[in-house]
Amino acid sequence: MLLITICVGSSCSLRGSDELASELFRLIEKEKLEGLVDIVGAFCMDACSKGVSVRVGDQEFSGIHPEQAEAFFYREVVPRIKTKLMPRNNNDSPATPITERKVHDE
Repeated sequence: MLLITICVGSSCSLRGSDELASELFRLIEKEKLEGLVDIVGAFCMDACSKGVSVRVGDQEFSGIHPEQAEAFFYREVVPRIKTKLMPRNNNDSPATPITERKVHDE
Protein backbone atom coordinates (compact mmCIF):
# COMPACT_ATOMS: atom_id res chain seq x y z
CA MET A 1 0.00 0.00 0.00
CA LEU A 2 1.20 3.51 -0.82
CA LEU A 3 1.05 5.87 2.14
CA ILE A 4 0.46 9.61 1.70
CA THR A 5 1.26 11.65 4.80
CA ILE A 6 -0.07 15.20 4.98
CA CYS A 7 1.10 17.69 7.59
CA VAL A 8 -1.79 18.89 9.73
CA GLY A 9 0.23 21.19 11.97
CA SER A 10 -1.11 24.70 12.51
CA SER A 11 0.85 26.34 9.68
CA CYS A 12 -0.02 23.69 7.09
CA SER A 13 -3.59 23.62 8.31
CA LEU A 14 -3.87 27.37 7.68
CA ARG A 15 -2.40 26.79 4.20
CA GLY A 16 -5.07 24.24 3.28
CA SER A 17 -3.96 20.77 4.40
CA ASP A 18 -7.57 19.73 5.14
CA GLU A 19 -8.74 20.80 1.69
CA LEU A 20 -5.75 19.06 0.09
CA ALA A 21 -6.52 15.83 1.96
CA SER A 22 -10.19 16.01 0.94
CA GLU A 23 -9.26 16.47 -2.70
CA LEU A 24 -6.77 13.58 -2.61
CA PHE A 25 -9.42 11.33 -1.02
CA ARG A 26 -11.82 12.31 -3.81
CA LEU A 27 -9.24 11.43 -6.47
CA ILE A 28 -8.48 8.08 -4.82
CA GLU A 29 -12.18 7.23 -4.94
CA LYS A 30 -12.55 8.54 -8.50
CA GLU A 31 -9.71 6.30 -9.71
CA LYS A 32 -10.93 3.37 -7.56
CA LEU A 33 -7.64 3.14 -5.69
CA GLU A 34 -9.11 2.44 -2.26
CA GLY A 35 -7.00 -0.22 -0.59
CA LEU A 36 -3.95 0.75 -2.66
CA VAL A 37 -3.44 4.26 -1.24
CA ASP A 38 -3.99 5.53 2.28
CA ILE A 39 -3.79 9.07 3.66
CA VAL A 40 -2.71 9.89 7.19
CA GLY A 41 -2.03 13.13 9.01
CA ALA A 42 1.19 14.05 10.80
CA PHE A 43 2.23 17.02 12.85
CA CYS A 44 4.99 19.32 11.71
CA MET A 45 7.17 17.97 8.92
CA ASP A 46 9.64 20.89 9.25
CA ALA A 47 8.85 22.75 6.03
CA CYS A 48 6.08 25.03 7.28
CA SER A 49 7.15 28.22 5.54
CA LYS A 50 6.73 26.73 2.07
CA GLY A 51 3.11 25.57 2.24
CA VAL A 52 1.53 22.19 2.93
CA SER A 53 4.05 19.40 3.37
CA VAL A 54 3.27 15.99 1.92
CA ARG A 55 5.15 12.69 1.92
CA VAL A 56 4.33 10.09 -0.74
CA GLY A 57 5.99 6.85 0.27
CA ASP A 58 9.51 7.97 1.20
CA GLN A 59 9.62 11.16 -0.87
CA GLU A 60 8.80 14.50 0.73
CA PHE A 61 7.23 17.51 -0.98
CA SER A 62 6.52 20.98 0.33
CA GLY A 63 4.59 23.96 -0.90
CA ILE A 64 1.64 21.93 -2.18
CA HIS A 65 -1.57 23.96 -2.39
CA PRO A 66 -5.10 22.49 -2.49
CA GLU A 67 -5.67 23.78 -6.03
CA GLN A 68 -2.63 21.71 -7.13
CA ALA A 69 -4.04 18.47 -5.71
CA GLU A 70 -5.16 16.93 -8.99
CA ALA A 71 -1.94 17.66 -10.87
CA PHE A 72 0.11 16.47 -7.87
CA PHE A 73 -1.95 13.27 -7.62
CA TYR A 74 -1.50 12.30 -11.26
CA ARG A 75 2.17 13.34 -11.36
CA GLU A 76 3.40 11.89 -8.04
CA VAL A 77 0.90 9.35 -6.69
CA VAL A 78 -0.47 7.44 -9.69
CA PRO A 79 2.97 6.58 -11.17
CA ARG A 80 4.07 5.14 -7.81
CA ILE A 81 0.99 2.94 -7.67
CA LYS A 82 1.61 1.70 -11.20
CA THR A 83 5.23 0.94 -10.30
CA LYS A 84 4.11 -1.12 -7.30
CA LEU A 85 1.61 -3.05 -9.43
CA MET A 86 3.96 -3.81 -12.34
CA PRO A 87 4.85 -7.50 -12.64
CA ARG A 88 8.38 -8.43 -11.71
CA ASN A 89 10.61 -11.13 -13.14
CA ASN A 90 11.43 -14.39 -11.35
CA ASN A 91 14.13 -12.99 -9.08
CA ASP A 92 11.70 -10.27 -7.87
CA SER A 93 13.81 -7.37 -9.11
CA PRO A 94 12.54 -4.81 -11.60
CA ALA A 95 13.05 -5.77 -15.23
CA THR A 96 15.76 -3.82 -17.03
CA PRO A 97 14.83 -2.47 -20.44
CA ILE A 98 16.95 -3.87 -23.25
CA THR A 99 18.24 -0.40 -24.10
CA GLU A 100 19.83 -0.13 -20.64
CA ARG A 101 21.57 -3.51 -20.54
CA LYS A 102 25.33 -3.44 -20.80
CA VAL A 103 27.32 -5.85 -22.90
CA HIS A 104 30.73 -6.90 -21.63
CA ASP A 105 33.46 -8.11 -23.99
CA GLU A 106 35.69 -10.81 -22.66
